[in-house]
Amino acid sequence: MKNYNDFVSELLKAGFSLAGGGNDEDVFGLVAHSWDEEPPPGSPIRWHTGDPETDPWAWRIRVLDERTDIAYAKLFFRKAGYITKEWYPYFLSARRGDKVFEEEYEAGRISHYAKRIYDVIVQNGSLPLHEIKRLTGFSRADKAKFDNALTELQMKMYLTVCGERQKRSQMGLEHGWPSAVFCTTEQFFGEEVFEQAMEISADEAAEKITAQVFRLNPLAQEKKVIKFISG
Repeated sequence: MKNYNDFVSELLKAGFSLAGGGNDEDVFGLVAHSWDEEPPPGSPIRWHTGDPETDPWAWRIRVLDERTDIAYAKLFFRKAGYITKEWYPYFLSARRGDKVFEEEYEAGRISHYAKRIYDVIVQNGSLPLHEIKRLTGFSRADKAKFDNALTELQMKMYLTVCGERQKRSQMGLEHGWPSAVFCTTEQFFGEEVFEQAMEISADEAAEKITAQVFRLNPLAQEKKVIKFISG
């Protein structure tokens, strides 16, 4: 794999991948090295260079800007990853099934902090991270609670990243680093993916994903694979 197009081609074949580089979770990642590791000899892939062709950090937003068939979020082991539209229904079935957000919250399976974030995004549509923080009223002291709740919503596949946006000053000038933009998974992929998920049992979904993981990585650890699927 030498560039962005190679990455997309391989991802569409694989169906899913950890995003951080390397294979430290003993499951599957397309990028051979992490951001803090030296790339393999001869590899043009370099983290955090800003080159959209060879920087895996740039690929996460590029796939969202240029395609409609790849999702990116904190999806595996509370870390970032990708799932293609073809495979998304299987993970939805394995993790959400026919669960409804409000029922899950009432049953105590979703935190109050997560509900505050989810409600703001449902009410306002897609929102950048800095706006979510402002509208939900989390204080700096609540940073860990906010971060954990946002990760919880991604892992349970209620929210996903759908781009990035610059902060703007009161005079309308862009400043600072871009913020990730979040939306509901329903908004991102539409109802078709959810209708497909409803036709797949959780057991069938887990079996399908497990078989694909071992095809991609015969040395994957079974316990890690179970966690990879269930979130």
